[in-house]
Amino acid sequence: MGLKGKYTAHIAVVASAVAIGLASWGAAALTDTEAEARAGERQEQRVPAGDAKGPAQVPPVKVPQSIAHAAEAGGTSVNITIDDGPDPRWTPQVLDILKENDVKAVFCMVGPRAKEFPELVKRVVAEGHRLCDHTVSHDTTMDKKPVDYQKQQILDAKRMIEEAAGGAKVEYYRAPGGAFTPNSRRIAAEAGMRPLGWNVDTKDFELPGTGAIVNTVKQELSNGPTILFHDGGGDRAQTVAALKQVLPWLKEQGHPTSFPVRTTP
Repeated sequence: MGLKGKYTAHIAVVASAVAIGLASWGAAALTDTEAEARAGERQEQRVPAGDAKGPAQVPPVKVPQSIAHAAEAGGTSVNITIDDGPDPRWTPQVLDILKENDVKAVFCMVGPRAKEFPELVKRVVAEGHRLCDHTVSHDTTMDKKPVDYQKQQILDAKRMIEEAAGGAKVEYYRAPGGAFTPNSRRIAAEAGMRPLGWNVDTKDFELPGTGAIVNTVKQELSNGPTILFHDGGGDRAQTVAALKQVLPWLKEQGHPTSFPVRTTP
């Protein structure tokens, strides 16, 4: 073999070695990449949403400022709403009855009450019910107060309820006594809470008697689907007794329970 042939053969050998080396490096790099990806997948599986300090912070859902009455499920569905708690005596009884009848409800809570009884707030959430902001002081003259006062009452209560719930979001705002204002509705909606009204006021807080509470539901249900009860603010034995009758009756009459609408007018 001449000098030229020897040189050509040498080049070929070097090129082959380089090619093999590159191939081996590429395979190793691919293996490392796959290993990193798999490690990442395992890490994602181990780490829940949010950091170690608490649940992930989800931006508030944009909701209308108008007052909701309709049911998400539509049709003949009704919404059960429970105000003024939580209360250590009455809220557990109400929750037991709801569970027995496979009914979900919205609990409109007063901020300091939620702060005082966080275990009840957590139970409400754990059993599939939704939370509603019912202000700090339950001031039925909210509509006559300055905007800054309304904002403090609404947002401070929201914070108290969510902290007591362990991070679950408050999805509605109900003004005490229905004392909504354009500003209070705007403040609530901007914080992701749909203003929530009612169609049937059982007036159970007036202690009219179990029969009267039941009859009010039956007679006024044609007004609309959202029914108002209370689990706080006083003796709620009549409410508890009425719920034991009302919930089975609603089911018998073809009125399944739903939640109030949030993102539609």
